[in-house]
Amino acid sequence: MVRDIHKFLSLQRLCCIFIVLRFKRGNWFNPVPIFFSGLRKPKGKTERIACRKCTHDQRSVMQLGLLLIVAISLSAIMFFAWALERKTGKSGWIDAVWSFSVGVGSVIAVLLVGALWQRRSAILLLILMWSLRLGLHITQRSMRHGEDPRYAKLIKEWGANASKRLFWFLQIQALAAFILVLAVYFAAISRPDFPHFWDAIAVAVIAIALTGEALSDAQLAQFRKTPEAKTEVCETGLWAYSRHPNYFFEWLFWCAWPLMAITTSPWSWLSLLAPIQMYWLLVHVSGIPPLEEHMLKSRGEKFRALQHRVNAFFPGPRKNSHGSGAST
Repeated sequence: MVRDIHKFLSLQRLCCIFIVLRFKRGNWFNPVPIFFSGLRKPKGKTERIACRKCTHDQRSVMQLGLLLIVAISLSAIMFFAWALERKTGKSGWIDAVWSFSVGVGSVIAVLLVGALWQRRSAILLLILMWSLRLGLHITQRSMRHGEDPRYAKLIKEWGANASKRLFWFLQIQALAAFILVLAVYFAAISRPDFPHFWDAIAVAVIAIALTGEALSDAQLAQFRKTPEAKTEVCETGLWAYSRHPNYFFEWLFWCAWPLMAITTSPWSWLSLLAPIQMYWLLVHVSGIPPLEEHMLKSRGEKFRALQHRVNAFFPGPRKNSHGSGAST
């Protein structure tokens, strides 16, 4: 494990040297080799055509370099989350750091693209509202409880290999964060004007998603303050129509970004990976399955009855408690 960590840190040092070299030349995030900067201006039609192709190629390399810097930054932030958990023994901080990492990665990606300031400002405002709200909410929760039962279970199952496996598990989370940042990046470069028709639709979806998620978290926090929270399950407000309304609105938030990102460019369709990934993680991997397993152990038949009455993910009408089973 120590050898793997040293390799990781060596990669970080190389990237830092690269960035410093770009900074010294006054050309910060241009990954094009330094010797390109001394090329003379083109003369004649043939040279101008060749130059346009060269400029296009350089721009593509610059974009790849920018995304590489974002990926390395996310990897470094999740390395910090790993070190923080190892130092404190509290896994509750991991999701908070991850939420902030998506915000940081998005800021890097959006500030360094060539979009107009109106579009960049709007994109930054939307993603930072999400990142700061969710990150601060999880931070407050972690200060009260400290441990996340999902991570605690994994660490216990991993046993002696917990440190190494957690390290690589969080690097996978860095990759998941990169996919989300990619959607934000494509939304920033999709078109020069703002707001476009689809931008307006996306902003409306984001407003609904942020409001719904914040309301869900507030309703659950209020329920946890009551004496019934120790033995009962939450069925107040939005929680009466979905067992995980906060997860649903989290997914809905990321559904908005392809609306702003998709254009005639085939690469822009990669933005669809954000809501697809978020749905898969929340419904099938790290969201609902481990949390409901924990709730069944702590609440037993009361939570099992809730599974028959209320949809797991998509909000919907309540069902008879004697139904055949839980639904998504």
